[in-house]
Amino acid sequence: MRKRSGSSSATSRPPAGQERGEASSNVESTNQSYAPRLVTAKRSGSAWLLFFGLMMYSSWAVYQYQFQKLPAPLTAEQAGKRGFSEVEAMKHVKALTELGPHPVGSDALDLALQYVLAAAEKIKKMAHWEVDVQLDFFHAKSGANRLVSDLFMGKTLVYSDLNHIILRILPKYASEAEENAILISSHIDTVFSTEGAGDCSSCVAVMLELARGISQWAHGFKNAIIFLFNTGEEEGLNGAHSFITQHPWRTTICMAIDLEAMGIGGKSGIFQAGPHPWAIESFASAAKYPSGLIISQDLFSSGLIKSSTDFKVYKEVAGLSGLDFAYVDNTAIYHTKNDKLELLKSGSLQHLGENLLAFLLQIAPSSRLSETKEMGAEETKGHETAVFFDILGTYMIVYKQRFATMIQNSVMLQSSLIWMTSLLMGGSAGVISFGLSCLSAVLMWLFSIGLAVLVAFILPQIAASPVPYVANPLLSIGLFAAPALLGALIGQHLGFVILQRYLSFVYSKRKDLAPDFQADLVKLEAERWLFKAGFVQWLFLLIIGSYYKLGSSYLALVWLVPPAFAYGLLEATLTPVRLPRPLKLATLLIGLAVPILVSAGKFIRLAETMIGIVVRYDRNPGSTPEWMGNVVVSMVIAATVCLTLVYILSYVHLSGFHFL
Repeated sequence: MRKRSGSSSATSRPPAGQERGEASSNVESTNQSYAPRLVTAKRSGSAWLLFFGLMMYSSWAVYQYQFQKLPAPLTAEQAGKRGFSEVEAMKHVKALTELGPHPVGSDALDLALQYVLAAAEKIKKMAHWEVDVQLDFFHAKSGANRLVSDLFMGKTLVYSDLNHIILRILPKYASEAEENAILISSHIDTVFSTEGAGDCSSCVAVMLELARGISQWAHGFKNAIIFLFNTGEEEGLNGAHSFITQHPWRTTICMAIDLEAMGIGGKSGIFQAGPHPWAIESFASAAKYPSGLIISQDLFSSGLIKSSTDFKVYKEVAGLSGLDFAYVDNTAIYHTKNDKLELLKSGSLQHLGENLLAFLLQIAPSSRLSETKEMGAEETKGHETAVFFDILGTYMIVYKQRFATMIQNSVMLQSSLIWMTSLLMGGSAGVISFGLSCLSAVLMWLFSIGLAVLVAFILPQIAASPVPYVANPLLSIGLFAAPALLGALIGQHLGFVILQRYLSFVYSKRKDLAPDFQADLVKLEAERWLFKAGFVQWLFLLIIGSYYKLGSSYLALVWLVPPAFAYGLLEATLTPVRLPRPLKLATLLIGLAVPILVSAGKFIRLAETMIGIVVRYDRNPGSTPEWMGNVVVSMVIAATVCLTLVYILSYVHLSGFHFL
């Protein structure tokens, strides 16, 4: 602690962003009445490791709670006539998977259609007496499907002789309900290599059990519910296209809900929504276990994920708004023979079924449904889509893009003003120090990605499999996360050394401080500049995300604002006589609590999904280099390391100090 001569009062801490003592002018203005006595005591390495371990443990705990905690399955007795029972739904999954693979044109698909038809007829017989259940076995004529984006961009897919089962549920005594309908869609067909427990027998089973429950509720609805069990999805989304262009009920549909799987089981979350925001807003307020990642929507829109779903047809061809759900656990087995019933986690169907039931019970009685189709086009033109994300799978936050833009512009403006003011007060030394701190961030990225990619190139040469971590994704921590972390440390430390040398030159002009004292101050100030380089990194990403109107830009806000607030509260100072001091671990604790809570699980989920997708590179030997998939995964993991550990790594490079 540093005291004034003749005074026992402590110096007060001023607001964030106006810190002094980081430029030579600040040091030169130090009042001679200050007589600090320096005690060098290294920051406890065990304390830093403890905090790092706490951060890793907290991140993993958030992931487990957010994505792995599933509701208990209910029996038919527990769910009641109006509820959703996973036990009953699993019977449908079992029956469909026992048929084996059932691609388009196979006898097994005909048997699957007959099974679904029989289940639908049973639902019709058991429906509430005031509910009308209409069943249609629809044979689609030949047609041509041409999409303008995503996986099938520029391709024309010709189809014929597709069969679909369509179930429409509506109140008997409300004729206007026929004019407005909500579509719930999934596909019965599978690829030729798998029985399709995840893709998409699990979705078909959820729809059948959901239809049974809805048939007991629909007498109070103002809108119809259409369940489409289509075929031809695996051939290029042809089933959805044939229905939405040929069936007479297509003109009544105001909203489309698509159920998909890119894996098997787990939580089925929303990965695409809109363009009209009403569907996602209603889901957020109604769902018992809301789950959704707008970052998935951004990745799909960018074309980085080479895949597509029926939702693309409903949105692009029919101009509908709605929601797209997907199971993504065990992505590595997607479209493989291992897509089997025994891998379907208990609680997976209950999670999706209860969410959809609550959602439909909220919007089906609403008179607003008819507005969404007409307003959807206007909203798309105005980019008035919604930003959505869940917190711990318990709450979902939804706000419109216009509000997101306003908040982001405000943060960017205030950050720019604070930085400009700070640099003007710091003079040329402050500007150069700022530039060198940015250089440290660049070096951190280069070395982190470089080492991780180097391992990715070497791995196929020494391992029996090009992707040995697919069976156990945790192996990727040792294979890629460890070298990425080491590279980040090396790169940032190199930047620290360069910055330290420059600051030593600046402080060398001070004749009133002992050389040892100057050296200690240089290290302290360099540490602070490295910490603040994290602000610059996330501010840059916020600017990029705002420019392209990416919904996932909220992640940049989360990783910029709380750490900056904590730094301003505990570290920053306005007085020119305040010398730099070691950063407090409390700054990390306060600054990283919110980012970890909001986004740690999502980063882990993203890396896990990317690891599963890499299997596609390995399935077609010769189509891509063996190292390609590893390079993609290594870069994703290295980027995650640099983005999330930039603040905590700044604490590693020097010993701590206290003033007495």
